[in-house]
Amino acid sequence: MNSSNKDTTPNYTEFSDPRLVALYDKLNPFGDDSEFFCKQAERLSAKTIIDLGCGTGLLTCELAKRGYQLTGIEPSAAMLEVAQSKPYADQIKWIQGSFEQMRGLQADMILMTSHVAQFFLEDKEWQEMLKVAHQALKPNGHLVFDIRRLTSPPFPGWPSEESRRKFENIAAGPVEWWFKLLNIEDKRVRYELHYFFVHSNEEVVSVNELAFRSQEEITQALNDAGFKVESVYGNWDSSLATRTSPEMIFIAAIKS
Repeated sequence: MNSSNKDTTPNYTEFSDPRLVALYDKLNPFGDDSEFFCKQAERLSAKTIIDLGCGTGLLTCELAKRGYQLTGIEPSAAMLEVAQSKPYADQIKWIQGSFEQMRGLQADMILMTSHVAQFFLEDKEWQEMLKVAHQALKPNGHLVFDIRRLTSPPFPGWPSEESRRKFENIAAGPVEWWFKLLNIEDKRVRYELHYFFVHSNEEVVSVNELAFRSQEEITQALNDAGFKVESVYGNWDSSLATRTSPEMIFIAAIKS
């Protein structure tokens, strides 16, 4: 297919197509990032937590298992269906929707993991989400989220079509996965995620777009919304962020 005629409008199929949703935990297992967020919940003495953009509930259910009171908010019905089938899911309040569903809720901590914060493409929506998060947090509450640092090229280590990553031992049979960069413009990165199902010879493509804001821009937006930044970590080992850190992991508190 001629790429010039190809529709590259973001469709985020990885979050809506049941075939891809079923693969999500295999491609994104519980790891150092998830354990980092669990440690922050413990360190900050949170009891009630909102997991905004909770996806398939991998971290949400683990936190519930560890005794926290959870609300999981997720726009994708397909992702929520998987989340609700997991152990400890019955202890969690599940809500389909986005940040607007936090209105009227109260929590000690709001989490946005797996770079959910970067899906707020427009500054207006990003700023409104921060205001709603501020309203939903109790005094001394914390907003904790991760954002990738924009590198050249973006997403170092992700496989190309020539170096596909292959996943075995899954219900659909072997699946090959790779990434293709489409364009970078105005600190936004648009890209494709390709999933090739070997047994059925079927390829499914998710077109995604992420916003990459600088540490200074994020800090200013948080300040404007009533937060103070306590820490910015650069990786899951709790090392502080530098100009070359792969991640910016923000720990922001309600201003006293």
